[in-house]
Amino acid sequence: MEKMRSNISMAVIRRLPKYYRYLNDLVEKGVTRISSMEFGRILGFTASQIRQDLNCFGGFGQQGYGYNVEELRDEIANILGLNKTNNAIIVGAGNLGQAIANYSGFRGSGFILKGMFDINPRLVGISIRDIKIMDIDEMSEFIKKADINVGIICTPKEGAQEVADRLTGERIKAIWNFAPTDLDVPEDVIVENVHLSESLMVLAYLMNQRENAEDNK
Repeated sequence: MEKMRSNISMAVIRRLPKYYRYLNDLVEKGVTRISSMEFGRILGFTASQIRQDLNCFGGFGQQGYGYNVEELRDEIANILGLNKTNNAIIVGAGNLGQAIANYSGFRGSGFILKGMFDINPRLVGISIRDIKIMDIDEMSEFIKKADINVGIICTPKEGAQEVADRLTGERIKAIWNFAPTDLDVPEDVIVENVHLSESLMVLAYLMNQRENAEDNK
């Protein structure tokens, strides 16, 4: 693979997991090669879009042959860093935090859940998938001992910034934020926001647009 560019847009990067997921499905189905046109038809993208995206990361495929499916999947896994291990903790062990803890895709994405923390004494001591919920006052020492590098925030929005401050104070450099608020963190900290309410609002908008279109027919 050629050296990738450093100024790749987030739009391209956010398409890579979809490429990986579909390529993995194709590998499991025994497909060995695929053209950009065929792949685009599966994904709902144009062949040109796929070629442009992949060219950001070097040369893939051969003219007249297409892409070796397994090799391309593995290259994208390498680009995404799925071959590396990241130790994570969840802060906020309520319904959402427990649902995230039960997510089976952690290991496939290179993340290992090591611990869960909460301020609610009724939750402390409960185990989720063999992970015992601990009091948040134990978090600082645990981060150091377990070599944690990712914090997952599943608290209400009122407590999210305080949690983020505590995580960055322990030199956590990556946060997966499920709290419905934007976090103020140092410039060297990566934050990936998953705002469920905003996604629902987009769904509501699209449904409303469809209803309006049908009413105007």
